[in-house]
Amino acid sequence: MADAVFDFLNRRSSLVITTHENADPDGLGAELVFFQLAKSMGKKARIVNSGAILEKYRFMDPENVIESWANFKEALDREAALVIMDTADEYNIGELRDLIPYAPEVFVIDHHEPSQFNTLKGYTDPKASSACEMAVELAIKAGLNLTPANAIAAFAGIAYDTGFFAYSKTTLRTFKAASVLIEAGAVPYDIYKEFYQKRHVGALLLEKSVLGTLEITEQGRVAVQVLRKEFLESCHATLDDTEGFINTPLKCKDVEVSVLLKENREGHVRCSFRSKGGINVSKIAQSMGGGGHIMAAGCKSSKNLDETLRMVLEKISKEIKAIK
Repeated sequence: MADAVFDFLNRRSSLVITTHENADPDGLGAELVFFQLAKSMGKKARIVNSGAILEKYRFMDPENVIESWANFKEALDREAALVIMDTADEYNIGELRDLIPYAPEVFVIDHHEPSQFNTLKGYTDPKASSACEMAVELAIKAGLNLTPANAIAAFAGIAYDTGFFAYSKTTLRTFKAASVLIEAGAVPYDIYKEFYQKRHVGALLLEKSVLGTLEITEQGRVAVQVLRKEFLESCHATLDDTEGFINTPLKCKDVEVSVLLKENREGHVRCSFRSKGGINVSKIAQSMGGGGHIMAAGCKSSKNLDETLRMVLEKISKEIKAIK
């Protein structure tokens, strides 16, 4: 399957590289590695995302290679193929969707469980821990020596998607990719500090408020937390400060599924799901128009927070009953 990537690169001279909305470290790191790979092969390439990179991830792009759609849309290259990293869902790339009708080819590089609604072709490997792992393997295959900056970005992406090498998709393959990145200049402790030791007080207070909503259902098997928009105001925090909240209930040996519902300041709702593996949360997310992995998935909801909560609990209960 990886050969398909090089076949694609050999037939395209100009690329726009993007990832999903609200780009996370895995999407960002994969973009930067693929950008260097494309440039090394003599391709014209730009990284363009639907929004600006979050401040807390700025360390991943010290050279400001990553552009935002607002600054790009006036200078479209109609000859550029579109490369989508870390998602196979064309509806999850924000305004970059506008390029799809014009792009001579759209190519996906993704590690999520495939959805029945996916329509785009490319290189998908659900066994990979992360899109960054796949991108690093492509760089290795091409004999490319990554820059220290891109090695740091790729290591951050792998660390983010594996919970610093703790999640079930972490394999020998993951550590091989990580070792290449360390040799190229990534320092694990520096990246750990960026992720876990730079929170502000508002984020801590937000976690306290969200944890206060914790409910345990299904005879202790399911934990649900809710972030209401008023919490953001009272704690002077943002949705970006919820990093890691969903994992706290999984520390309990009886909890098999953790759910976090988040309401933004406009009242829009997103659902995040985590599982220890016995329950396929990707299936639940897909039934609500989202997707992800068996053990980590998410979706948006058009309903309000309380209606979404009822629907989610019904779907989880149905899934639990189906596997008894």
